[in-house]
This record gives sequence, C-alpha cells and structure tokens, in this order.
Amino acid sequence: MGQLSIFSLEDRYESISNCGDPLEKLNTLIPWESFRKVLQRHLRKARKSEAGRPPYDYVMMLKILVLQSLYGLSDDQMEFQIRDRLSFVRFLGLSLEEGVPDAKTIWLYRETLSNAGVIQQIFKEFDRHLQVHGFKAKKGQLIDATIVEVPRQAMNQEEKKSVEAGETPEAWQENPAKLSQKDTDARWTKKHSKSYYGYKNHVNVDAKHKLIREYEVTSASVHDSQVMNKLITPEENPKDVYADSAYRSKGREKKFRSEGYRSHICTKGRRNRELSSFQKAMNKRRAKIRARVEHVFGVMSHTGAYFIRCIGRVRAVAKIGINNLTYNMRRYCYLAGAA
Repeated sequence: MGQLSIFSLEDRYESISNCGDPLEKLNTLIPWESFRKVLQRHLRKARKSEAGRPPYDYVMMLKILVLQSLYGLSDDQMEFQIRDRLSFVRFLGLSLEEGVPDAKTIWLYRETLSNAGVIQQIFKEFDRHLQVHGFKAKKGQLIDATIVEVPRQAMNQEEKKSVEAGETPEAWQENPAKLSQKDTDARWTKKHSKSYYGYKNHVNVDAKHKLIREYEVTSASVHDSQVMNKLITPEENPKDVYADSAYRSKGREKKFRSEGYRSHICTKGRRNRELSSFQKAMNKRRAKIRARVEHVFGVMSHTGAYFIRCIGRVRAVAKIGINNLTYNMRRYCYLAGAA
C-alpha cells in the first residue's frame, strides 16, 4: 500500500469536511489556547523531572478528554480511535507521522488534572468566555440534580454499614489491593422505587441559553436541597430561581425574600391538604420553564454521561466536570452557529 501524499491527505480532509465533520466547528469556536495557562500552571508543577520524553501538548490532551466525553469512549477505545480516525487526528492537530498518546498516558493526564482540581478551573475559564461573547446568564436559574452511576460494589452487610458510616471496613484495610478497587465515597439512593449507586451532578442552568453555570458533585445519598445554596449565583439578574418541590421549605422561602430572589419553586402538597387550583396552575407554569433543565440532562444522557467508570470522589468530580464542560462546549457551538 502506497503512502498518503500531502495532497491526497488534504483531499481526504476536504471530503470529511464536505460530509459535515462536527469536530470542525468545535475546533474553530472553542478558545482552546485560553486554557493553556491554567494547564501549564498545574501540570508543570506535577512533573517531577525534565528528563525523558517531552510530555504531549497539554491542550491537545485536554481535547482528548473532551472527545472521550463527547463519544463515551474508554481510554483504550480513545487510543484506538485516534489511530483509526482522520477526523480525530485533524481535531487534535496531529500529523500522521506523530506518536499517539496511549491509554495509560490518557489515564495519567486525567489523573493529574483530577488530583489538582483543574477541571473546575477550566470550566470557569470557559464560562468567562461565554459571558464575554454575549451568553450571560439570563431569565432565571434552574436548579436540579441527576444521578451518575458507578459500578456497584460487592459488599456484605457489615462492610456496607461501615462504608455508610464513613469508615473503612477492617478487611479492606488489611488488603490494600482490595481497598484500591473499592469506592468508599459513592452511596446508594432510591428514585421511583429503583436503587442507584454512585454520585449526583447538581447543576444551575440558565433559563435562556440552557448552559450550565454552576455545578456541584456529591454522593448519591445527599438530598438535592442540601446543595442549593452552593449553586445559586448572586450576580445573576433577574434573580428568578426555579426548582421542583424537593427544594421547597419555609426557611428557604424566607431566605430568598430577604436576599432579593424571586422564588419559583414548585409548591408541595401535604397529607389531607391538596393543592388549590391556583397552586396547581402556578406549578404548571413553573414546570414549563423548569423543563429546560431536563433538556440538558437529556442531551448528556446520549453521550453516556450518567454512568462513569472510576473509583473515588476525586475522580468522579473530574469525570462529571469534564462531561459538564463538554456539554457547554457543544451548546455554545450550537448557539454561536444559530446567532
């Protein structure tokens, strides 16, 4: 088989573009270079020696994590797809002669970012870009949460009780290899009578653009309402807050009034006390606006964002953060194209 010439490679790229390569818009519209300073600050610090092979370009490696999130790929699958797909090669800015990061390198890069808490800083940096380019949060804050599952842990009742109490079971302490494969941070929860094991992705979505403005990751057992105060952004104007009835309480309504927020949290019915016709009508109106946050979750579910394979909260926070960042990037490309 003959080698690809420069001209035939350009012809291939042109034909990929003509077929409608979705990565072209992502490559053009996202300010990838604006993330370099944040990445260099932490990754250079993490590198213990300048000896050995130079590291792969930091921004290119971030692009790999975004591709993984976009297509729901494992590290091994990602390595294969970079070797196999010209659209990925072009998006990453690689030549056909260059080496490709292997699965272990991809894992190590994400691990370094996870331990340094860099993903949330990248998320904030991109949010600043959104605001500068006219996509400021408007028309209210939509607060909600969704469950992100992880592989279920094989535990007996005694081990389960210890983990739920925040303790490490004795048998695991005596076996470091076993402990390294156990997620002691994830928790069980029930929703619609079905059990789930993992974490929660709590989000604040702006009602106009359907962009995620804030997020918080907790274990799945944490009640949605406990995280609400961390998600509310005081600088947003107008100060309209939408959420389902799980977030409603007298104390919160009083707090909102004192801080100048307009609460649009759905009203709860009580035992032996049904909602009035007016309350039902108001809930219906609020639900129509609040449904926009469900659109966000729906889009993310198509990329496999609600099941992650990792162990421990630090890694889960990073994975969920990358998924939130990738969603915002996709949404921005759509909004910028429609503008």
